[in-house]
Amino acid sequence: MATKEAGRGPASYKPLSMSPKEYQQFAKSRQPSRPVFANCVRAFLVGGFICFIGEGVQHFFMAAFDMTSRQAGNPSVAVMILISVILTCLGVYDKIAQWAGAGTAVPVTGFANSMCSAAIEHRSEGLVLGVGANMFKLAGSVIVFGTVAAFFVGIVYWILGVSH
Repeated sequence: MATKEAGRGPASYKPLSMSPKEYQQFAKSRQPSRPVFANCVRAFLVGGFICFIGEGVQHFFMAAFDMTSRQAGNPSVAVMILISVILTCLGVYDKIAQWAGAGTAVPVTGFANSMCSAAIEHRSEGLVLGVGANMFKLAGSVIVFGTVAAFFVGIVYWILGVSH
């Protein structure tokens, strides 16, 4: 960081000598305060509303197609992913996320939003090197973690003799 000395011309700068601790205090004094409680309430309400919609979709499949709760799970997740992707493409999901914060990070819809956002952002670079490569940068870590976790859970189930 440097500051300009008065009356010395455009090229005369003297360095500021701030210690890291002084800089942290300087930066903290100019940082806007965050309404933590209000942010938590918004995240809770929006996340709960997304889950409420998911429950409604699941009950629709159970009532309309005479499915059990377990059978209705997969099509319900697919519909929630579709809704999330459509709202992301229209720019609505990002506006909701700006207002609600972590409430929109409900696993299925939040992951679908992040995948779709990456695909939209890099579409000008082409389908393979743009959309595919950048979309799966995010998905790769999630898929690897899920696969490894499922492997270890499967081993524990096998050791314990649990079938379902």
